[in-house]
Amino acid sequence: MGDDTHGWTAGPGAAERARSVLAAAWSCAVTAEGSREEFVGAHGVADDGRILLRVPEDSALLTAAICAPRGEPSAVLEFADVAPVPVRKRIRARLWLAGWFTTGDDHLAFRPTRVVLRRESGAVVVDPDEFAAARPDPLATAEARLLTHLADRHGDAVERLTRLVEPAGLHGAVRVQPLAVDRHGLTLRVERVRTSGDVRLPFHRPADDLGQLTERMHVLLSQANALTCPRPLQRQRADGDG
Repeated sequence: MGDDTHGWTAGPGAAERARSVLAAAWSCAVTAEGSREEFVGAHGVADDGRILLRVPEDSALLTAAICAPRGEPSAVLEFADVAPVPVRKRIRARLWLAGWFTTGDDHLAFRPTRVVLRRESGAVVVDPDEFAAARPDPLATAEARLLTHLADRHGDAVERLTRLVEPAGLHGAVRVQPLAVDRHGLTLRVERVRTSGDVRLPFHRPADDLGQLTERMHVLLSQANALTCPRPLQRQRADGDG
């Protein structure tokens, strides 16, 4: 990197990342009693990590919940964390939760007993108690808007930020896009003709709200502007967004 402040790589823990996926996800797939259903805009998350799901009256899941012994059918819920900016391999992570449903007045409540988060680096089993106690990243619900604005309106700023990337990390690069942002830093997706890789630019301190995020981004850009040797990307055509 171009500055000593980038010598650390702080990031969200697995439990916080899992809760962030839940906070930002708009849809989920539920497998229970041999059936699989997709629900869009139907779930919420309680402070203790229970997933509250509103299902239509003709849902097979609701039937299973009513007919199951003790009214608690086992199920697996799956959530996908999709990058808001068009890049190759847009699914950044998948979250699986196994557990039990109970019926409520106007919803089903799901309490997970096993939590698995799978990212590019591999799968991590998250302790259910840690999952329940964790809180989502404070930027999770704003991330999509922030990244699309950065990609669509400030491409020049993204290219300036590549000055903070080691030369080897940009070798063969044809496009760089903002992939993720959390309170600890910004992640860039470096796309090459046939491959891609990610580079993380950590903030000098965590950002707990949008005002602090703006300041952290200004610091990164100031550090990038201070470098006198820009590293322009190769002007080649990438082979699709994927």
